[in-house]
Amino acid sequence: MNDFGVRDGARDIDVVVVGAGQAGLSGAHHLRRSGLVPDEDFVVLDHAPHPGGAWQFRWPSLTYGKVHGMHALPGMELITGPADDDRPSSEVISGYFTEYERRFGLRVHRPVDVTAVREGTGGRLLVETSEGNWSARALINATGTWDRPFWPRYPGQETFRGRQLHTAGYPGPEEFAGLRVVVVGGGASGTQHLMEIAKVAADTTWVTRRPPVFREGPFGEEQGRAAVALVDERVRQGLPPGSVVSVTGLPLNEAIVRAREEGVLNRLPMFDRITPDGVAWDDGRTVPADVILWATGFRAAIDHLAPLGLRERGGGIRVEGTRAVRDERVHLVGYGPSASTIGANRAGRAAVREIKRLLEREPVAAA
Repeated sequence: MNDFGVRDGARDIDVVVVGAGQAGLSGAHHLRRSGLVPDEDFVVLDHAPHPGGAWQFRWPSLTYGKVHGMHALPGMELITGPADDDRPSSEVISGYFTEYERRFGLRVHRPVDVTAVREGTGGRLLVETSEGNWSARALINATGTWDRPFWPRYPGQETFRGRQLHTAGYPGPEEFAGLRVVVVGGGASGTQHLMEIAKVAADTTWVTRRPPVFREGPFGEEQGRAAVALVDERVRQGLPPGSVVSVTGLPLNEAIVRAREEGVLNRLPMFDRITPDGVAWDDGRTVPADVILWATGFRAAIDHLAPLGLRERGGGIRVEGTRAVRDERVHLVGYGPSASTIGANRAGRAAVREIKRLLEREPVAAA
């Protein structure tokens, strides 16, 4: 650790990057390309134990060949070969991130928990962490969503005698052999879990709040831009961001076509309550279950930003590009429309351009 200036018990730094997934590493790379030096001008803090972002926590059956839309980080090709398709994506992508951090000397600090970001002195941000505090002129927040799995609440949930788990804790299909499983959620994870589990379970039931939308035909740049624009509009309105997948629909690939033909993807509307032995609807229908798997998505992990008062009445943080409208020092990458891997790359570059302009201004004198 270099010697830093100290202000109110916090070490001075120009920029703090919170998170070292795709978005955080992209931001760190562009900071370095702009002439800033890791551990002198900026610092990258990551609470995960190892490189790999959220990918390191993905279930073993999610092999690299099943991953769609993974893009290389800026400045280093995503090197893959035929053998990679059958390896767990957690291994492939974590290995890639490890080499990326090493090659560009990003000196990520981990494991470090960022507990709060609040107003400091002299126009700076005070970033409070388990490693000590930092006094920063700007912040790139790249904390993603993995740490905030969304668990819906339904009547009777606490009475269920079986097992309940979320996608964040999904261990792979083997643990569900011979069991009756209810899978909740109509996104990509829910369908992947369901198709895997159906091969070994005694019975599976799929329930979703809305009828799933299956997308046929090509999905090119024009369709991608339109989908991102819909997510971007929510963020501009200060609403919590929806996922890009929620507006693109599910790709009607060979595996999904086969699962539909086999009856695996026969969807039921959302149940009304949970019973000790399963789930039930108000029309009298019941389904017995040993397991309820909640593939119900995630929310943005931004609670540490609460002291800055960035949220709008709609519950989200309104951003222009990547900049928080309520505080120009704060940039959110991997948030809303930049949640995809290619979007995170672009957002990292855009955030650094604005931050460089901010840093080039005359610093505010300490109070």
